[in-house]
Amino acid sequence: MLPQEFETRMKQMLGAEYEAFIQSYDKEKQQALRLNPLKTTAAEFLKQAPFTLRKVPWAEEGYYYSSTDTPGKHPYHDAGVYYIQEPSAMAPAEYLEAMPGEKILDLCAAPGGKSTQIAGKMNGEGLLLCNEIHPARAKILSENIERMGIVNAIVTNETPEHLAEHFVEYFDKILVDAPCSGEGMFRKNEIACMEWSMENVQNCAMRQDKILDHAAGMLKAGGRLVYSTCTFAPEENEGSISRFLNRHSEFEILTVEKAEGMSEGNPDWALDAAEEIRHTIRLFPHKLDGEGHYLAILHKKEDGIGRAYAKGGMEREITKDLIKPYLAFAEENLNKQQEGVYIAFGDQIYLAPVQTPALKGLKVLRPGLHLGSNKKNRFEPSHALALALKPEDVRHVYDLASDSHEIRAYLNGQSFTAEGEKGWYLITTDGYSIGWGKLAGGMMKNHYPKGLRKNM
Repeated sequence: MLPQEFETRMKQMLGAEYEAFIQSYDKEKQQALRLNPLKTTAAEFLKQAPFTLRKVPWAEEGYYYSSTDTPGKHPYHDAGVYYIQEPSAMAPAEYLEAMPGEKILDLCAAPGGKSTQIAGKMNGEGLLLCNEIHPARAKILSENIERMGIVNAIVTNETPEHLAEHFVEYFDKILVDAPCSGEGMFRKNEIACMEWSMENVQNCAMRQDKILDHAAGMLKAGGRLVYSTCTFAPEENEGSISRFLNRHSEFEILTVEKAEGMSEGNPDWALDAAEEIRHTIRLFPHKLDGEGHYLAILHKKEDGIGRAYAKGGMEREITKDLIKPYLAFAEENLNKQQEGVYIAFGDQIYLAPVQTPALKGLKVLRPGLHLGSNKKNRFEPSHALALALKPEDVRHVYDLASDSHEIRAYLNGQSFTAEGEKGWYLITTDGYSIGWGKLAGGMMKNHYPKGLRKNM
């Protein structure tokens, strides 16, 4: 049952389209996955895809899958070959147009769908700061960054206000997927429907104003900011952008090409809205295969002044003595090493992206790629490192077929007999890295993390 106030407002907004809109709630929900370009290409994956796939029009790596498919239970999911994501939610990161080498902020990033999509576009080059204000959700974000094999991301658990104190006009691009009333998710999330109220819509709108103001101060002149929500509420969409433009004359809305089925924003739905609000984008479930979303692509005008500033300057690298065990491991087991800044948290060694800003004073969950840990002058590689590597990056590889009993036993934590040289092995499934094993005496000891093990 939809809230009565919500229905009344949608009737006023949509007019003759309302019947088609309300009938969309009886349609089957669309499910989709997004391939990870850090792991595979569409051409490679489609040759062996174990699912029935259909292209998502607005996402380069996005594909719908059928209701009979279960990609979340397939070993490819554990290997980070794809990310299961609502199809409309793939649009904002696509319009951000992330490029390798840029400094990018995903300000409200959990659970990580958009961050991992941005990282795929960056191809391991540049700096991606993924932030989430809620600690439990920040942990999930960090886990998804790890699963997708991302090497150039830092995960923080901060308020937008505190981040803005550390970074002044620092980022080339910023994504603000703002906390919202969630109206666009009513079809698939009963809790969002039950908790809805006009009061919450107003509260979300006020919160979005503050978040956008902090984001504006962190974006470089000439930079791009994409704002998105998963709600239909004009107060949080056209209204939020109209209020933002009234406060920030240095920003303008960019005109972009829309995918088939996308609609333009409506200035009549917001108070004192400029005509350029028509260049924002709405996704309605009765017009395309996806849930309700809104997005605006904003440009910060050039002013000729370069103010890029990060509090504390650059992150300093740890002493070489602390990374000797890792370097010995790398010399013995790896064919190549990533570039970056070595930093330590206790006995844990990380490789932060090149040009990482100082992290002191920030709540950091993941300061880059977790390489592993020092243990009494020996190094034990992390699961994150395994997922970030490809077979050609290591000396020893042991592949298990994705449809075999062996891969399921491995994911359940079982060791297995194997022949080969003694030492660390990158375990792969159909060529995709999925974890570590260590061979000795004809037995491959399982190093798949206990917290991730499952019965399959």
